[in-house]
Amino acid sequence: MGDILVNQHVSWLQIGEFFLRIIVACVCGACIGVERSKRFKEAGIRTHIMVCFAAALMMVVSKYAFGDVAGVFGDHGADPARIAAQVVTGVSFLGAGVIFRNGATVKGLTTAAGIWATAGIGLAVGAGMYIIGVAATVVIVVLQFVMHKVQVGVDAFSISHLQFTVSEDAAFRQPFLDVLKEHKIQIAETRMEAKENGEITYDLILRVPRQDSLEAITAYLMESKIVKTVSVLPNN
Repeated sequence: MGDILVNQHVSWLQIGEFFLRIIVACVCGACIGVERSKRFKEAGIRTHIMVCFAAALMMVVSKYAFGDVAGVFGDHGADPARIAAQVVTGVSFLGAGVIFRNGATVKGLTTAAGIWATAGIGLAVGAGMYIIGVAATVVIVVLQFVMHKVQVGVDAFSISHLQFTVSEDAAFRQPFLDVLKEHKIQIAETRMEAKENGEITYDLILRVPRQDSLEAITAYLMESKIVKTVSVLPNN
């Protein structure tokens, strides 16, 4: 009965080792997922745990599950990486599911890359490379926190969606652009709709420096006598 439950080339001690690898992979995935969850990203703790778990399991299966078959048919054509290699391409479809475009902005790239890296950690731990897997986890988590503290380029901005209606567009536009420039706010996308009564509705996607907010801009708009309505919309 024991030989049926356990392949002859795999002992119960080895099975315990395989289980330990999967548990370590889950812990590594959870560490990365915690950081993502705190930032309310699409893929959080559960997703990263499952990715790392599955990758480690597939690596163990790929390396050790067919040792008895290889002994029957010989070593010719035996490739211990044949299953694990498919994880690298297969996880790409999962990563693509968290990338989406909203107007001029693209979200989810970092999360998708993190999922891919998490799968790599799972493969490493599943192969028994504990030090490499744990060290890679530490590096990714530290990089995520550091890069959110030290932001450059487009990462230094957050995206905001602002909508408002003005009664006199000619008198409003240039002073408003000057206020945006003063606060270093960039216009990523603009939509304008003219109404029959002469009013203009602006629908703007703005890049706002992360250390600032839209409070100064909304306050400016609400104090203006020619601005009729102001709405800050969710950036869907």
